[in-house]
Amino acid sequence: MAEVRSILATDCGSTTTKAILIEKRGEEYRLVNRGEAPTTVEAPFDDVTIGVLNATRELEDLTGRQLIQDGKILTPQQDEKRGVDLYLSTSSAGGGLQMMVMGVVRQMSAESAQRAALGAGAIIMDVIAIDDGRKDYQKIQRLRELRPDIVLLSGGTDGGTVTHLVELGELLIAADPRPRFGTMNLPVIFAGNKDAREEIQHLLGERFDLRIVDNLRPDLDRENLGPAREAIHELFLEHVMQQAPGYSKLMTWTSADIMSTPNAVGKIMVTIAEQRGINILGVDIGGATTDVFSVFDGNYTRTVSANLGMSYSICNVMLEAGIQNIRRWLPFDIEEYEVRNRLRNKMIRPTTIPQTYEDLLLEQAVAREALRLAFIHHKQLARGLKGVQQQRTIGEALEQVETGKTLVQMMTLDMIIGSGGVLSHAPRRAQSALMMMDAYQPEGVTMLAVDSIFMMPQLGVLSTVHPEAAAQVFDRDCLIRLGSCVAPVGQGKEGEPCLTIEYNGKSETFRYGELRVLPLGVGETLQATLRPARNLDVGAGKGKPVEVTLEGGVVGVVVDARGRPLQLPQDDATRRQKLIEWMSALGLPKP
Repeated sequence: MAEVRSILATDCGSTTTKAILIEKRGEEYRLVNRGEAPTTVEAPFDDVTIGVLNATRELEDLTGRQLIQDGKILTPQQDEKRGVDLYLSTSSAGGGLQMMVMGVVRQMSAESAQRAALGAGAIIMDVIAIDDGRKDYQKIQRLRELRPDIVLLSGGTDGGTVTHLVELGELLIAADPRPRFGTMNLPVIFAGNKDAREEIQHLLGERFDLRIVDNLRPDLDRENLGPAREAIHELFLEHVMQQAPGYSKLMTWTSADIMSTPNAVGKIMVTIAEQRGINILGVDIGGATTDVFSVFDGNYTRTVSANLGMSYSICNVMLEAGIQNIRRWLPFDIEEYEVRNRLRNKMIRPTTIPQTYEDLLLEQAVAREALRLAFIHHKQLARGLKGVQQQRTIGEALEQVETGKTLVQMMTLDMIIGSGGVLSHAPRRAQSALMMMDAYQPEGVTMLAVDSIFMMPQLGVLSTVHPEAAAQVFDRDCLIRLGSCVAPVGQGKEGEPCLTIEYNGKSETFRYGELRVLPLGVGETLQATLRPARNLDVGAGKGKPVEVTLEGGVVGVVVDARGRPLQLPQDDATRRQKLIEWMSALGLPKP
């Protein structure tokens, strides 16, 4: 591949199309500038490329470089001021990729199918399983109503059940669902028992655009998600992208396939985790949905909480979390009806931003709950396989230790990356740090970071073409390090010494229930020994010291000695006092 001197990447979101320009400066790639414009996938424009060109024109104005010629992106680069070598794009416009998942056993094959679909960047509309408790006519009605882009059908280990798979196939025939776009046959991916392939081909081959791939669960203790994810990605390009307005034109401009936005974000997470050998948890909290990504020991999981968001879905957060759970994060007194009214106003006017400090604190309280609930959902899906036979001791058998334990282990987590408006655009970075600490309750030592301007999708698609450039821009321009969070696990008594940190020949003692910041700037590190009290753990076991490298950031090293799990005082006045105390510790103004 010839040397890449410049890259233009766009992300066509559901409301905004964002363009970034990256150039090689000396030996490294850096972000030059960004432009944005409203997405034009809906009427009256019905052409996504208009939004792409508008966002690119803003970049032209900002950089003085010609990027458009004859109504399309100018590639390759002609000279210093004209054109770019690569043009890449991601998209979640037009509602992204919407899928239905069908499996034999809800807790096993259907769950594996869910993981495959979510990992490929889909939104799951419903999961239909033989044992999901619904009558056949209800399942058929559901299939008809939803109009998915793709159906993923799975179930049975190789050599296992065939009849149940045929039953699911017959449901599809009876429902005869129509795809969301166009008049073509609905794409169905079959990733189940290989012995059922002939029957499924015979049953569905003529009525649907059927793709047969390797089984998701060839045997009980093995999951094989790759082939199904590849098939989903191909069908996304062929069906969804070709049908969505203007995409066929956009696809002729790009230097690589267009990726769905969540798929691209997952790619950059995996790339970074692999390059650095770390465990990552990432979140993108939007107006309507919250996506959570994690890479633990090389296992990549993505989940979408499609009803938890900060504008369109804000009332759903209120419903699921309960008003009390939102109010507990507010350092001032406010009536329940007032909370309800403010949040409903936000829902019907999704583009408004908080006008007062109280409004901002309320929005950040909702964000904590949305992040917390989405994380619970994520932990349920990010787990080992169910139904696996394990060698057990008699003690474990008596304790009924279940198979399928969550992969998300907070103590081994190295970095949390937050993105989405409420985290990326918080007026003060310390607010983002506090929201993530409250919602995720990191344990031991964890780096907190936010995405500066949400360019992870563009970098994700870039990482498939030029991983080095993607990693450099991610590190230098995308990621804003807030600082390490040090959090002992366990409970203690308010005000008692619970942790001593020794560094540079001095030591500091922290009391239970306090938050404190050690000033340490971006790029600075500190070799330290953490000595927890005997009933607390910072990674080596209760009361055992640990030697660590603490990293600084725009906030500093935050020592969170509030205990894990975090318990807020029951009494309202005491709780508000505590919240104000914690805010002040991070240098945030009092309400």
